[in-house]
Amino acid sequence: MLCKGREGKGSRRLERKKLICSKRSGKTYRLGMSRRVSVSRFSGTLRSLRMSTTAASSRSLEGKVAVVTASTEGIGFAIAKQLAHDGAKVMISSRKQDKVIDAVSKLEKEQGCTVKGVVCHVGKTEHRRNLIKETPEESWEKIFDINVKSAFLLAKDVVPFMKKRGGGSIVFVSSIAGLQPSLQGLGAYSVSKTALLGLTKVLANECAHMGVRVNCVAPGIIKTKFSGALWQSESLTEAALAQIPLRRLGESEDIGGAVSFLSSDQASYITGETLVIAGGMHSRL
Repeated sequence: MLCKGREGKGSRRLERKKLICSKRSGKTYRLGMSRRVSVSRFSGTLRSLRMSTTAASSRSLEGKVAVVTASTEGIGFAIAKQLAHDGAKVMISSRKQDKVIDAVSKLEKEQGCTVKGVVCHVGKTEHRRNLIKETPEESWEKIFDINVKSAFLLAKDVVPFMKKRGGGSIVFVSSIAGLQPSLQGLGAYSVSKTALLGLTKVLANECAHMGVRVNCVAPGIIKTKFSGALWQSESLTEAALAQIPLRRLGESEDIGGAVSFLSSDQASYITGETLVIAGGMHSRL
């Protein structure tokens, strides 16, 4: 999610909320940067980062603030890194503090990357991929809380700040599974990702008058820990590649570049759209 506009009085209010949030978690952080945004409803672990202006970058997101949830590894980490590289102040987050520490260590090793720290919690991320008939109601609720409800609540909290700053951009991360209900074994996960497509359309319409754009990306088979069962098996990898015209699996960096574009002013006339990043896989409901 990207906010734009000049920093001033509103930014100081946001920083005070952030300090209150961190104190409630039992920890107090000394913050060295004055420009930041936070969602005070959540508690957990979050840190902000910025790449030095000396790094080779388009700087297309200079002066903007990005909140990237579940951003300590895989696709989320690649998105956070790319947005920072393109000039945004980025907040990386996880439900586990040790993952944030590991991610921060990685980012600090990158040339020109500076890191500051506070809190954010999105929810428990257990991923169940049982068939629908084997999925208990509790699992449906948890998956929808993680993939749909948390996305809506975070958007609800951040849109007023975006409005005050003159606009912004929200990018949800759905999945090719949300566009291919025929994929076997994904059950509630697939349905929850389809719900994000509808949420994108609804919020794009509701937020347009405030200058807030809402888009979505739908990754295909990306080489992350979550999809390890597919690409770590030679037979399954071959079966997957047979469905991908580009004949390769995606990398997390493929998603980061797309999200950076949708977040930038280069996409200022794009809203309510879902960009499929799946190497040409069939992707229509």
